[in-house]
Amino acid sequence: MSGDGPPAWSVGIVIPARNEADRIELGLQSVLAAAAAVPVVEVRVVVVADRCDDDTGARARACLGDRGSVITSHHGNVGAARRDGAARVLELFTGRRLDRTWLSTTDADTSVAPCWLQSQLARADEGWTAVAGIVRVDHFTEHGHEVERRWRSRYVHNDDGTHPHVHGANLGVRADAYLDVGGWPPLATAEDHELWRRLRAARWPTVATIETWVTTSGRRTGRAPEGFAGALRSLEAVP
Repeated sequence: MSGDGPPAWSVGIVIPARNEADRIELGLQSVLAAAAAVPVVEVRVVVVADRCDDDTGARARACLGDRGSVITSHHGNVGAARRDGAARVLELFTGRRLDRTWLSTTDADTSVAPCWLQSQLARADEGWTAVAGIVRVDHFTEHGHEVERRWRSRYVHNDDGTHPHVHGANLGVRADAYLDVGGWPPLATAEDHELWRRLRAARWPTVATIETWVTTSGRRTGRAPEGFAGALRSLEAVP
């Protein structure tokens, strides 16, 4: 970034993980690749190993090397885990301008697009203080044969490239806005929707764009009660 432009972004990427040893490396590799696409920005990745009893943490540390860190928690609560991760990022970036610090989050069973972070920061440079992206599902093989069709028919996008969805697997927020609304609520489910609601209620500029996408697991049983896996299961009963 040129010397007469705004200061470079400091970016923290938070990934909560609970017993994701078989998935964490693939997701982290995608995150690190997305971070490499924005070389002028300092990026720190924080994995929150929340109530894990497998080697999720060890695999994450080996994958990250000096590009990030792993912290442990015992909440069994995805909202609280995201909150811990964001707190660690802000601690690492002590003294940085909050309005040039960006907090992104995704999930341990999710791979981000190569342009994921680049797209979020482009929206941030336009003045948006929070960006909600979309998810793509990697497979529907663990569900009934009608679930994929029902999902695609209900997962709508608007003609102008916006959408009505909010996913913790694909969300970014500027640090000053994040702190102003109290940060991640410690909810076991729908922590993403509640944070988004607070941001909009406080009139921070938010945008939901299809240009920012990730690919998430279509598994039948997830970690958050009635989270994304539950949303897919619910479609089996929908006519």
